[in-house]
Amino acid sequence: MLEQSTIEICESKIASPPRIVDCGLADYREILQLQHQLREKRRRSEIQNTVLIVEHPPVITLGARQSANILLANRDDLAQQHIEVVNIRRGGGTTAHNPGQLVFYPIINLQECGLGISEYIRKLESIGAELLEQSGVYTERRKGFPGLWVGDKKIASIGVRVSKFVAYHGMAMNINNDLSIFELITPCGLDGVEMTSVLKQTGKHYSMRQVKKNLAELLTKHFSSNEI
Repeated sequence: MLEQSTIEICESKIASPPRIVDCGLADYREILQLQHQLREKRRRSEIQNTVLIVEHPPVITLGARQSANILLANRDDLAQQHIEVVNIRRGGGTTAHNPGQLVFYPIINLQECGLGISEYIRKLESIGAELLEQSGVYTERRKGFPGLWVGDKKIASIGVRVSKFVAYHGMAMNINNDLSIFELITPCGLDGVEMTSVLKQTGKHYSMRQVKKNLAELLTKHFSSNEI
C-alpha cells in the first residue's frame, strides 16, 4: 500500500491551490497507476488539481515517440542491475529515474487553468528553473527541446500527456542522483547529450526534504495563477 503524506505548504492568498502529495521513494508502475486513477477523478471533477512529488528506484521509461526510444544496454543486463524498463504513453523518448532525482507529476485540468499545452510546458520549465536557481544552478531553455539545460548539458526532462484536458506525467530534475544510469540510454533520443545534476554543477549535496519543500511552495505559486 503506497503511503502518502501531504506536504505542509505555506498559506497562499490565492484561491484554490493544488493538493500536493509527497509519495516518498515509490515504484514507478505504482505511481503510474495512481496517476491514471487521479486523472479520471480529476476529469470527473471529483478531486482538485493534484501534484505528486516522488523519487523512484532505478527505472528506464520509454515514451510514445518510438524513434527517440534508444537503449544502449539489453534488457537482460538491465534486469541484472535491478533496473526496470517500462513502456508508457507520455510524450518524448527514453529517460531514466533513480533516487536523488526529484520528479513531480501534476494532474491538472488545463482548460480550467486557462493553459494550452505549450503554455503548460513553459510553466513546468519556469517551476524547474526557479527551483534549481535556489540551489545555485542557473538554467536555460532550448526551443523545440522541452526541459532545462546548463550550457550543453541537460539537467531536467519533461514528458507529458493530456487526456480530455487533464494533464499527467510531468518533470524530472537531477539533484543528487547517480548519473551513470543515463549512460545506458540516449536521453530523449538526443545523440551526444550529457546529463548533469545540482550535485555535479555545485559540488554540494542538498537535502531532498528541503528541495521538496521548496518545490511545494513553487507549485502552489504557479498553479494558483496563470503566470508563465
